[in-house]
Amino acid sequence: RKMTEYFRTISLQKEEEIDPSFASLQESRKGKQDIGNQAVWSLSSAKQGFGVDQLRDNSLETWWQSDGSQPHFINVQFYKRVTLSEVCIYADYKQDESYTPQKISIRAGTTFHDLKEIKQIEVSAEEGGWIPIDLYHPNDASEPLRTNFLQLAILCNHQNGRDTHVRQVKVFSPIQHASAVERGPEFTSEWLEFSSVR
Repeated sequence: RKMTEYFRTISLQKEEEIDPSFASLQESRKGKQDIGNQAVWSLSSAKQGFGVDQLRDNSLETWWQSDGSQPHFINVQFYKRVTLSEVCIYADYKQDESYTPQKISIRAGTTFHDLKEIKQIEVSAEEGGWIPIDLYHPNDASEPLRTNFLQLAILCNHQNGRDTHVRQVKVFSPIQHASAVERGPEFTSEWLEFSSVR
């Protein structure tokens, strides 16, 4: 009993630590799930103490800060091919000013060597908060993106800033419902009745 209460306390503490905006982000994406924890994340550069851990820590009070020449890269590599429908980036011009990304290129492929741009967006100074970016097949916008590797390239910042700040990134996939074969056979009430007869 004491152990159960301990884990319940730890769970509640973790829930309290998560910013409310994360809950609202997930709630607004019915039918989607964040699969970022299934990937290996890497960065083109990072100032010490402002790296992948800060980019993925579910806190808007921390951030990734690059430490090199542009463009700056966020690399998301999955162990197998996955279906992606959306990536959400948290940026805040009011706090980060010239560190805020202005132009972002979204690229996909199998490895670093065959990445192709599938979309490019511009972020205005007024777009503070979560910035949703729909992902879909390059040749068919009605189909979600299937890829092993997703790269976000920060091409330039506001006010010609050199290094960049990105506070969080979430990668969403459609929730897959198990097929009848995966679920196994469905038994009728008649079958269940006779199954008890030996």
